[in-house]
Amino acid sequence: MTGFRGSKLSVIGAGSVGSSLAYAALIRGSANEVALYDIATEKVEAEVLDLAHGTQFTQSLITGGDDPAVLEGSDVVVITAGAKQKPGQTRIELLGTNIRILESLLPVVTERAPDATIMLVTNPVDVLTKVAVEITGLPPTRVFGSGTVLDTSRLRWLLGERLGVSTSSVHAYIVGEHGDTEFPLWSSATIGPVPLLEWEGGARVSAEELDRIAVDVRDAAYRVIAGKGATNYAIGLSAARIAEAVLADEQVVLPVSTVLDGYRGISGVALSVPCIVGASGPRPVPNTPFSDEEGSKLDASAEALQRALADIGRG
Repeated sequence: MTGFRGSKLSVIGAGSVGSSLAYAALIRGSANEVALYDIATEKVEAEVLDLAHGTQFTQSLITGGDDPAVLEGSDVVVITAGAKQKPGQTRIELLGTNIRILESLLPVVTERAPDATIMLVTNPVDVLTKVAVEITGLPPTRVFGSGTVLDTSRLRWLLGERLGVSTSSVHAYIVGEHGDTEFPLWSSATIGPVPLLEWEGGARVSAEELDRIAVDVRDAAYRVIAGKGATNYAIGLSAARIAEAVLADEQVVLPVSTVLDGYRGISGVALSVPCIVGASGPRPVPNTPFSDEEGSKLDASAEALQRALADIGRG
């Protein structure tokens, strides 16, 4: 893909995720201009300079710095900035810190880039997406989260490896919370045109194996973090891909996190379901099939997120 003329993608946060996202967007040509913003002056200037040195080999421009003016003219703004969980710090304490960051950051974004679509990557992304909608007063089509797009990519890779087929031929989704209560939609998963549960291409997968694969997807980030301290490359690529869908008005189906309103009886929480994503933001795909078990799991995921919101006084 090459960014269409005049398109601008801004990334807030020059840490490992934000820098990886900016790099992925540059080499994919996700937008005509990629901007990187952070209040850490030396860090963001160094990252922009390093990226700029490679633009002979890209079709996109890189700009950035510590002045929020770099956000002006953005079509999409991706927020990766946020605190990491410290030893002994509770999830609720971390949430409180990241909410305070959003409360100071989002008014700047809406002032400098009033027409931009805002995507959150910062974790816990579902709760923060709901809070961001409240802070900005914008509709869920303008403020949404990266959701389970990366988890879905992990699932398709694992299934492709197990079955010996290309990931492009694996059609399966992880939905729900981006976290402990996420789950795969096995009932509608297919390999090419063949339902996954009927696949007999020399490598049929048992129900027990599918359960293990789902756990491996859910816990994949922990394994990466244990080895290298953070996940950054794959989330950078997946976030760039989502941004492209908005910038190019692709109308592609992606499981992003959006505040639901009456979806299968769920309202007022942000979680991931298959959505049509384009310039007008995400729209949940109507009539997405769920088995009875999957429907119960979606309800449980929504309830877990509602409890998390209630714990911080946002429920």
